[in-house]
Amino acid sequence: MKSARGFTLIELMIALLVLSLLALMSYRGLGAVLDARDHVKQETAKWRDVASFLARFERDVELAAPRTVRTANGQAPAWLGTPAGTDTAASLVFSRFASADGVDTPHRVGYQLNEKHEIELWLWPGLDVPPDTQPARYPVLTGVKSFELQYLNSALVWVDAWPAAASDPPIPRAVRVRIVLDTNEEIVRIYALQT
Repeated sequence: MKSARGFTLIELMIALLVLSLLALMSYRGLGAVLDARDHVKQETAKWRDVASFLARFERDVELAAPRTVRTANGQAPAWLGTPAGTDTAASLVFSRFASADGVDTPHRVGYQLNEKHEIELWLWPGLDVPPDTQPARYPVLTGVKSFELQYLNSALVWVDAWPAAASDPPIPRAVRVRIVLDTNEEIVRIYALQT
């Protein structure tokens, strides 16, 4: 009679070693897939927020109004752009018409980079600003290292402040936005204005 032959201890150990190596490789592969998924999710959210901000900014500047406003200190220009590094006012404040769909009213709008690396949207309740009226502030884009604005004048020269001269029209011909994110990605957009 033939005796039944099984696996030797060495064969069993080799099989277990091969199976454990396959399990380890599978675990590492799954970890890499999950890490890649999380990274893609974060990048998608970041670029969705950037696109949303740029769409909002474009909509606001397209409705820019060449109307000066009354303030407690006299009159303020329709478009007031202050150079980067000025902490006393928003980087950009301007008058804005109501949209054609009638969902909002004319009011003053502003944009500024705050100390938390957020671009804030400033909204005043109307065009003319009563004394001691502060704007409502809303963060519209986070993770921003730098927010710079330039304005195209009548001589087709980019300037850092608006109005740069007394002869400048109420609204520049175009505005150039440069945003540097905390991750060092740079976005530059130019918006033509109706002057």
